Amino acid sequence: MATFRDLLARTKANIREIQPEEAEPRLGTATFLDVRELDEFEQGTVPDAVFIPRGHLESQAESKLGDKSKPVVVYCAGGTRSAFAAETLQQLGYEDVVSMAGGFGRWKNEGRPWITPAVLDPEQRNRYHRHILLPEIGEAGQQKLLESKVLLLGAGGLGSPAALYLAAAGVGTLGIVDMDVVDASNLQRQLLHNVDRIGERKVDSAKKTLTALNPDVDVVTYDVRFGADNVLEILDGYDVVVDGTDNFPTRYLLNDASLLKRIPVVHGSIFRFEGQVTVFDPYNGPCYRCLLPEPPPAELAPSCAEAGVLGVLPGIVGSIQALEAIKVVLELGDTLVGRLLAYDALEESFRTFKVRRDPNCPACGEHAGEIVIAEYDELCLPHATLADGTTTAH
Repeated sequence: MATFRDLLARTKANIREIQPEEAEPRLGTATFLDVRELDEFEQGTVPDAVFIPRGHLESQAESKLGDKSKPVVVYCAGGTRSAFAAETLQQLGYEDVVSMAGGFGRWKNEGRPWITPAVLDPEQRNRYHRHILLPEIGEAGQQKLLESKVLLLGAGGLGSPAALYLAAAGVGTLGIVDMDVVDASNLQRQLLHNVDRIGERKVDSAKKTLTALNPDVDVVTYDVRFGADNVLEILDGYDVVVDGTDNFPTRYLLNDASLLKRIPVVHGSIFRFEGQVTVFDPYNGPCYRCLLPEPPPAELAPSCAEAGVLGVLPGIVGSIQALEAIKVVLELGDTLVGRLLAYDALEESFRTFKVRRDPNCPACGEHAGEIVIAEYDELCLPHATLADGTTTAH
């Protein structure tokens, strides 16, 4: 009967082993696969390594490793588990697999690059378990969400569902810009707020709701007018902006600032029973000025306060904005860059229209001049801002 040593010897005869000094030059070109247990991984790992415990290798390899032609360097603590894992990967069809002799222990002792990875604690693993089950997200994707920063313009109709779902998803930092107060007329659609908070600052009300929903989230509030004097400072450091404003001056201002900062913007708008969503990714797709070079006349663009809006509608549009923001952060799937999604609640229909980048766009076109951050008060419609210049949200 074969012993463990016999089995290990036969396994090593079927695979190729390399030393840590041979493995290190492969950083950045090969996939380093850590097959140790979670408690070992948490103590340290090779930078950018993929973590799959040996016991889950067969079930998770294809979803986490991807291309079977890409080189894989497998390692464990000392080189035993990695040998069995390398043989398993070969049986699964991976074409270029090696096991690292001496494992992570030798790698670390020889002073080669290693990091202490950011990992989810047990409470977080439970909270985000349904995300972790998705191979496209997994623990690494959830950690990325926790490290991400999303700025919401407006804590109103669109900002409410977007903020709630982004907070629930575990986006680590949510910035909220709004200098309005909670009014009873908001409550038909702005679910961040409630009757007890009428008269409170919207950013304060939003922070109470979001931190109660998920204490992991750091809610940063900006109870200020969003203008040319502070737009670049406010945007600084954020990964993506969710635009829930309802006036043209702010949209054009945001567009110009996002181009300068190269920060993607998830744009949403609603009117009566209709909504639209798109993603503006600076210089990789059209910008807001490509879509709408000039604002429409005031008589063709009444506000929700004048024309009304179905209360459920911003919930649908804002939720799509949250989804697009998560996709941008995780580089997941196909975002709405270059596409405008139009929703009609009465027909219960979605239509998608292509939006192309305008080569003659004055902001992002081939011959566009220097972007100057300035106020666009001349674009203000009578209904678009409050008397004090407050940026309004749907």
